[in-house]
Amino acid sequence: MEISNNSEDQQAMASRKYIHWQDEGVEKIPPNEAEDIQAVADMINTIQKAQYNMHRHCYSGTHARTQGIVKGMLIIEDDLPKHLKQSMFAHAGQYPVVCRYSSEPGDPGLDDRIPQPRGFAMKVFNVPGEMFDPTKTAQDIEFNSTPALDLADAKTTREIVDLRIKYGNNQPELYKRLEARPDTDLQKFRDSVRNTHLESTRQYSQTAYRFGDYVAKYCLVPNSETQRKLYEETVKPDAHPSDILHQWLKNFHEAHDAEYLLQFQLCENLHDQPVEYAGKVWDPEKYPWQTVARLVVPKQDSFNYELKTFWEDHMRVDPWLGLKTMQPLGSPNRLRRVVYPASSKLRRIMNGRKEINVTSMDQIP
Repeated sequence: MEISNNSEDQQAMASRKYIHWQDEGVEKIPPNEAEDIQAVADMINTIQKAQYNMHRHCYSGTHARTQGIVKGMLIIEDDLPKHLKQSMFAHAGQYPVVCRYSSEPGDPGLDDRIPQPRGFAMKVFNVPGEMFDPTKTAQDIEFNSTPALDLADAKTTREIVDLRIKYGNNQPELYKRLEARPDTDLQKFRDSVRNTHLESTRQYSQTAYRFGDYVAKYCLVPNSETQRKLYEETVKPDAHPSDILHQWLKNFHEAHDAEYLLQFQLCENLHDQPVEYAGKVWDPEKYPWQTVARLVVPKQDSFNYELKTFWEDHMRVDPWLGLKTMQPLGSPNRLRRVVYPASSKLRRIMNGRKEINVTSMDQIP
């Protein structure tokens, strides 16, 4: 369910009782979480080293395959209701953005014909407000094409990444162990996702974030008729090449403008909408998505080789370097606060590259 910003809908949604981000129970850190997180950081580095041995280049531990990178504008209108005027959305504005489409696994050579979750990352420039790191002035926003996160908390992540390292090349053995788990459906879902055109794919934050005074998840919804029609275009393994998603994306952006709606789903019930466990979808019928901004992407070349290399070798996307009023919440995000810097550090060392603090679109090829 999605709510428009007409006055009747706004009044109904404004009257609902939303969880404050500092309310009791929003975050509960379990025992031994720090140990689990460090173990995951070490395992992600192990995955990166294994990929380096194959490609002689070090990539991120997840979302290693770049499908395309585009530039656009995030537009916030002045007609938002009061409960949505939060954080960077408190005032109307237009902010330059650079966005990367990706495939989620850590293998940069992953065949597009293999169904897997897809990712989308957005770096938003010139955003006003207090940052976690005052030297980082961009807001990073991350998405994944599945609404629930299989790596639902630090303990689960440690268990699943360990299984993938041991049995990732032997699916029958991996499935035997996944089927012994209570969350087997969640863990196996990634292998059966709908493999469709990236431009038609809805993207989700999966985890919860502070949203000004409140707690929310967010999503990105393709909004042009051209994008929506592409949803029926699915990958056919016997008819398409191994880089079909990249080809489709490049062909689309050369011929069409794109538009997405950025929507937030506010937390009202911590039992129905857990923050610590990201493996549960927040019911959109009970807790509707509400639009806060539009992402507009004009026609362009979505696969500039220089920009791709710059992003992969020098840029870092990390919402923990963003606004304090957009603070990542819950176990998976506390994990990211350790794993992301560790992954980035190893990449720079192994590739002989330096991280560049990108604060302006002018720094990007």
